[in-house]
Amino acid sequence: MEKILVIGAARSGIAAAKILSERGAQVIISDSKPELDINLRGIEIKLGKQTDELLDGVDKIIVSPAVPIKIPLLKSAASKNIPIISEVELAYDLAKSPICAVTGTNGKTTTVTLLGLLLKEKFSRVGVGGNIGVPLSEVALEVGAGGCIAAEISSYQMEATKNFKPHISAILNVTPDHLKRHGSMEVYQLMKEKIFAQQTAEDFLILNFDDERTREMINRAACKVLYFSRQRELSEGAFIKNNRLVIKFNGTHELCTIDELGIKGGHNVENALAASLMAYLAGVEADKISNVLKSFQGVEHRIEFVREIGGVKYYNDSKATNTDSAIKALETFAGHIILIAGGDDKGTDLTEFLNLVKERVDYLILVGDAAARFKTCAVENGFAVEKILEAGYSMERAVALAKEISRPPQVVLLSPACASFDMYSDFEERGRDFKRIVHAL
Repeated sequence: MEKILVIGAARSGIAAAKILSERGAQVIISDSKPELDINLRGIEIKLGKQTDELLDGVDKIIVSPAVPIKIPLLKSAASKNIPIISEVELAYDLAKSPICAVTGTNGKTTTVTLLGLLLKEKFSRVGVGGNIGVPLSEVALEVGAGGCIAAEISSYQMEATKNFKPHISAILNVTPDHLKRHGSMEVYQLMKEKIFAQQTAEDFLILNFDDERTREMINRAACKVLYFSRQRELSEGAFIKNNRLVIKFNGTHELCTIDELGIKGGHNVENALAASLMAYLAGVEADKISNVLKSFQGVEHRIEFVREIGGVKYYNDSKATNTDSAIKALETFAGHIILIAGGDDKGTDLTEFLNLVKERVDYLILVGDAAARFKTCAVENGFAVEKILEAGYSMERAVALAKEISRPPQVVLLSPACASFDMYSDFEERGRDFKRIVHAL
């Protein structure tokens, strides 16, 4: 009987442990947290300090995405030549249907959600999972054969992959993020590029032509590469022509106008181009792609309209966990923004973000650990100190301040440019709390 150690008892780790146990393996699941409310039948659970004793007799290790590959236990396992793979690699081994995988710093969730809807126009069995919240291994088993899988893949999930090979992959963009985990921008980009490392001539890679980092990745790809662009017309790929989304590959196919898109903003034009091209390559007809593009209204926590109060609209963009994503949100509005920002500070450069804040934001309301640095940098960048308000660690206070100072045509936008872990368990909890407070006003 194969003995498998699963490290990390969050959603992905628990899913992997259950699947492997059901398939006859002896499974141990370990988490460094000393207390967790989990009870898995037939699976040994070990919590707290992770020592080398956990490795005794282990044939393979599955590592959850939240667990860095550099922790001492995994270094010790590598020295003992114990195979270490990620949960998405397990999913790839289990999958009997092709995988369409999307990565990038921003736009992944919107693109993958849209891609899943598009694939349903051709396949009767479609699964959507990965970093989007549903463990990919669960999705792979549920879809089985004869379907298609849309996967959101993060840089964390790629650290322990070796053979993961989607049939169609896409890298939407690469901007500074998760540098505390990966150590450098170069390593972070390398993790993104692993998504196409095993692809061959029968596979497709979709790249953002407008992003310099992704554009030159063609030089390291062994598969067929197509670009998408909203800035120029391409000889093949997906692009904008006469304000219309166009796919040019084995013919030219006009989809819909930018104005007809159900999701708004330049970044969402890019997401729609990428998802449409992936779906087309997977066999979805152009007219069906067009219909879905017009009806899709976006995902929760991404520039999500919440409510209008006294002529002021409130938007939840809790998914903006980095400055680049927050910039895209700010660009969606012409100006007169009351911005709620801050949280668990990633320490990234704020210059470009604050330049746009100075241009489009009327008042800046700051919360969480990042508030002090954001305030200092904003003032140094020329933003008026009297237009900066601090709400401590209270979303209630932040929303109350926004309501007190807002007047039409201003909008109130939660777009934190930070992670959420100083105040919430994840960005979803933060977004739900913001919406709860706004609905209670």
